[in-house]
Amino acid sequence: MAHHMIDIHSHILPGIDDGAKDIAMSLEIARLAVADGTKFMACTPHFMPGMYDTSMETLHSGIRQLQKKLNEQAIDLTLIAGGDIHVSPDLRQKLDQGKVPSLGGTRYFLFEPPHHVLPPNLVNLCKQLLEHGYVPILTHPERLTWIENHYDVMCTLDEMGVPIQLTAKSITGEFGKRPKYWSDRMLNEGRVDLIASDAHNPTSRPPGLSKARDEIDRILGRQATITIVYDNPALLLQNKPLTAKSPRLTDKKSREPVSGLWQSLKRKFHVQG
Repeated sequence: MAHHMIDIHSHILPGIDDGAKDIAMSLEIARLAVADGTKFMACTPHFMPGMYDTSMETLHSGIRQLQKKLNEQAIDLTLIAGGDIHVSPDLRQKLDQGKVPSLGGTRYFLFEPPHHVLPPNLVNLCKQLLEHGYVPILTHPERLTWIENHYDVMCTLDEMGVPIQLTAKSITGEFGKRPKYWSDRMLNEGRVDLIASDAHNPTSRPPGLSKARDEIDRILGRQATITIVYDNPALLLQNKPLTAKSPRLTDKKSREPVSGLWQSLKRKFHVQG
């Protein structure tokens, strides 16, 4: 499976949050991502009131500057705008007003709940967002400490239509035993829609999806891997519904990713080649 990959979650933009510190680090992350087979990368800095007060201007000017540098250095990576958007009661209004970014201008956005506490109205907030046409993607639930006591909430969100995104390093066990346990469980229960690197730096939190892709292939088989790693992120960036999930996708038959998806994605983001 040597097809190009799309990474929908990264902190590659320099000097904005706890991700890349400077442009040199951003370029190093980009080089590693490209070497691993990533062709598109969403720049998703934290939008976290009081902690990271990222503005849309900062996001878009950061992407323009970094894309220019990538092009100058012939690093074949296309950047897409997005944000790691933290739960807030007025989230729908912020989305309506364009104060927080969706992924590539679609109805999908990365939705990050607090790490250690289950917010009381999480299910209702997601329901409200879905009813208003937005699709919150639950980022790295396998790493949230409250999954231990509230796994039922993850299942409710999944069944409501909230896409689930796991972190590549959780799937490979590099984040430790607990995230690996929950990753495997969600994969086996057919709950996972997307994976992403959530890259922060070139060393302890590097980019790269290929090891996690190979692990999903081992656990679930080729068809599920193509759906989760290739088809769904391409569908997402074209604002289309993700592939309907079926429990335990264990079909081992090989199928090529939808090449038409790839071509239209390249047209949308004006990518050559």
